[in-house]
Amino acid sequence: MGRVRLRPLCIRQQRGGMRVLGIDPGIAATGYGIVEERADGLHAVCFGAITPPASLPFAQRLLRIYRELRLLLTDARPDCAAVEAVFFARNVQSALRLGQARGAALLALAEAGIGIHEYSALEVKQAVTSYGQAQKGQVQEMVRMLLQLPGAPRPADAADALAVAICHQQAARLRGRLRRS
Repeated sequence: MGRVRLRPLCIRQQRGGMRVLGIDPGIAATGYGIVEERADGLHAVCFGAITPPASLPFAQRLLRIYRELRLLLTDARPDCAAVEAVFFARNVQSALRLGQARGAALLALAEAGIGIHEYSALEVKQAVTSYGQAQKGQVQEMVRMLLQLPGAPRPADAADALAVAICHQQAARLRGRLRRS
């Protein structure tokens, strides 16, 4: 089994504020991204995608997603997680498979005792670009800018996961301000 490959030096950095794991579930690729709040803004701690081989039986692909997320949770120790909610799919079979991949991710988070927050694609786009109908490229560029990255995060599933984490960081910040007022 291949391990989750974290960006070198990403986890060893000094911890700042809240660390959020964003997850963009999928059976072919489950994107993940950890965003941490620091004094100078939001920073990507690590990101990537879990890509089980298509040759594996479906149940083994789900197991691979679950196990690699568990390794990531142990290595990165996020404070909470944000998961993209299931969208409407034209193909029922695809929607079922996506739901099962999402279930594997939710199980790993629940078993680790991580708080789970869910956001729709529209909420994520709104939080990251201020426009709920933004195109994928616009979201990727805003993620790059907000996290001060040299280039757009790759693969696209990782960029989506980072966007989900940014969405939660912003929602949590707003809730904190509302509580103080």
